[in-house]
Amino acid sequence: MASSSETAVNDDAAHLLVVDDDARIRTLLQKFLTGKGYRVSTACDAAEARAKLDALAFDLLVLDVMMPGENGLDLARAVRARSPVPILMLTARSDADDRIAGLETGADDYLAKPFDPRELLLRVGGILRRAGAMAATSAPEVVFGEFSFHRGRGELKRGDEVVRLTDRERDLLATLAERPGQTVPRSALATDDAAPGDRAVDVVVTRLRRKIEADPANPLLLQTVRGLGYRLLADG
Repeated sequence: MASSSETAVNDDAAHLLVVDDDARIRTLLQKFLTGKGYRVSTACDAAEARAKLDALAFDLLVLDVMMPGENGLDLARAVRARSPVPILMLTARSDADDRIAGLETGADDYLAKPFDPRELLLRVGGILRRAGAMAATSAPEVVFGEFSFHRGRGELKRGDEVVRLTDRERDLLATLAERPGQTVPRSALATDDAAPGDRAVDVVVTRLRRKIEADPANPLLLQTVRGLGYRLLADG
């Protein structure tokens, strides 16, 4: 059974790789996304996806979690170990543990099946915009509101004024600043020796909000993503 194809569109369009063992879904997503101006390749399993990734450069992977053989989580983990290509996970499961597992592999976002194709389009566009903004800047600083954080120096400033940080606050902010605008799971923000249920991350987030938020009780810059973790909303 043919499991992949490429549709010729604008050569400058973002190139997506859709990986799903369901031929119907692959065909529908390819047709829909191609109609929206993307170049789209497909793969029926992890092995075919690996072959495509070895041969071609992609701007985004749309990756199903539940596949026979090597599943989507394992493939995402392997891809992330060698490449920063953005990954959007598709999952038939919607509970927090599965979403967190996807994000912990290094995936940029997730979408639970069944989904409205228009929501998929919005997620794809959002991921590509964030990836493009990160690639377009060589500056080591992340700017959010009145603040800037220099990743190399671990220095937080409000205008020209240096804001004092504890080591734990600096580490947590640095982790968030590596993925501005993206959800970072709590487990990625916790220390290696943190016990299950440890609320230390929440305590550090609360302290940071007191330093960067106009109203810490209603944060705009350092947001909670319920059931998952936190994200830093950077400018641009």
